[in-house]
Amino acid sequence: MHLSPSGLSVPGPSRRSLLRGIGGAAALGAGIPLLSACGGSSSGSSGTKTVTVGSNASDAVPKKAFANVYSAFKKKSGITVDINTKDHNTFQEQINSYLQGTPDDVFHWFAGYRMQFFAAKGLATEIDDVWKSIGDNFPTAMKDLSKGEDGKYYFVPLYTYPWAIFYRKSVFKKYGYEVPTTWSDFIKLCKQMKKDGLVPIAFGDSDKWPALGTFDQINVRTNGYDFHISLMKGEASWTDAKTRAAFDNWAEILPYHQDGAVGRTWQDAAQTLVSKKAGMYLLGMFVGQQFTNKADLADLDFFAFPEIDPSYGQDTVEAPTDGFMLSKSPKNHSGAVKLLEFLGTPQAEETYLSADPSVVAASTKADTSAYSALQKKGYEMISNAKHLTQYMDRDSRPDFTSTVMQPALQKFIRDPKGVDSLLSSIERQKKTIFAS
Repeated sequence: MHLSPSGLSVPGPSRRSLLRGIGGAAALGAGIPLLSACGGSSSGSSGTKTVTVGSNASDAVPKKAFANVYSAFKKKSGITVDINTKDHNTFQEQINSYLQGTPDDVFHWFAGYRMQFFAAKGLATEIDDVWKSIGDNFPTAMKDLSKGEDGKYYFVPLYTYPWAIFYRKSVFKKYGYEVPTTWSDFIKLCKQMKKDGLVPIAFGDSDKWPALGTFDQINVRTNGYDFHISLMKGEASWTDAKTRAAFDNWAEILPYHQDGAVGRTWQDAAQTLVSKKAGMYLLGMFVGQQFTNKADLADLDFFAFPEIDPSYGQDTVEAPTDGFMLSKSPKNHSGAVKLLEFLGTPQAEETYLSADPSVVAASTKADTSAYSALQKKGYEMISNAKHLTQYMDRDSRPDFTSTVMQPALQKFIRDPKGVDSLLSSIERQKKTIFAS
């Protein structure tokens, strides 16, 4: 992949495989309905003054970036966006009851299975009319990720980002470390960092989702894309020798992870990388949000998760895509459609990225000239991938990942020696959930 004068290009679908839906949506366990729409903020009969948005962008950087986007939309349309922001994890945990109640007109969500799940349940409105306006702004890959199982559009993508191993260039230079491309070299580097008094791998899993991404990386490198997707679909077994091999590989590097991970947020883990107390951190590119000092951010770099089995190399990249959906019965349908049309423009993406340079635009028409070296590298990594995954809690049934996998992986982190009974338990629960 090379940069063209107009920015980064995206290869056609033949260059990579993208996740589509994994059929058979089933009801999530209804949570406590903590989420609710912005009270009394709809535009009523006028249908043009205000649009409400349910937002999971609770961290400071994305919150400000979205505020800038909505301000730009108001200047262009005269429509005010009333933002209903909730804590990111609370939003995800309560999304089912929220959407079944009286949700906001538009809500933040994720591409792929997570979008298709709620579309299939009738908790979102198709937006084919929006895509007639914005379709030319996106490559086929993004169009595919925005469609429900019925072939209709339900999602407007805004940005994407790769998962990788992040590090400080100055730290690697100081100690003479080299970027590892193989598992054995990665283990050697971890051992050397420990000798040098560093935490080899920063880790925080109190939010329960970082461990999901860690497993994904290890599994696709150990067993390849096809087996990983089969496992996510509920087809392959969690007691399969291949699955056990992935956990064995994880157990090998667990001693180099930051202690007390289940009681630490991802943000606090990131601060150990910022302060140069940790040598590496496996996370999405949004980790850059925690590097508030420009010099520190310029010092941030990353490399692809190392090769474990040469048969699969480093050909799969985890690249979640975030964006927006239209709720089932928006009070201001026309205003919401106008907002979604705006969110699908290069202007909206450029406005967002100007305040949050830790991600890259989903559109190929967004101006990439202002991209940092980190953003360019991230986009190139995604574009050159043979396979893309979306992330475990977006690639599999949300009820399975939230009720089974999140607590199971935390249990593994605490006690990796109990892996056999743990995998048997996961498999039993999987069979029950996927049979429903």
